Amino acid sequence: MPAPTLTTARLVLRQLRIDDAEALFPVLSDADLMTWWSSGPHRSLAETDEYVTRNSAEGQGWLCWAITAGDDVALGWVILMDGKPGVGEIGYILRRDHWGAGLAREAVARVIEYGFTAGELRRIFADTDPENAGSIALLERLGFQREGHLRDEWETHIGVRDSLIFGLLLDEWRDEKDKM
Repeated sequence: MPAPTLTTARLVLRQLRIDDAEALFPVLSDADLMTWWSSGPHRSLAETDEYVTRNSAEGQGWLCWAITAGDDVALGWVILMDGKPGVGEIGYILRRDHWGAGLAREAVARVIEYGFTAGELRRIFADTDPENAGSIALLERLGFQREGHLRDEWETHIGVRDSLIFGLLLDEWRDEKDKM
């Protein structure tokens, strides 16, 4: 099943497509931005093309939305991965020149809303590096609670890294939405 199109005040979130690779190459080749990603910066458009093809495929156990500002150009993406029944994992990336405008928060919040309503999830979690201050701040602003610290959890392009697990429950999301 493709990701359904979701909208916000400023964004259109649509199914990630193979032809988004060119627009996403600046994101996935940015060495600083990719520091906290599970893989290193991409060295070629062909590498990005392969990566986007894999992530845009249907039936893989996840939904992947391209973040667009209404012009259909992918600025990043939000992914919602299946976990145990009623549980999903969220991930996101956004082009650096769009940081600070609240777009990531807006996009992630909309996918969370989808997960808790149409996706019928009771819990959504995120896994982030303990040194990724921007991601931690975003998760906390959205009402996620730090649930755990996994030591030496991931082997990445920058070495073996710890992982912080943040979780958000349906009732917490409802409470957080009421505050917005």
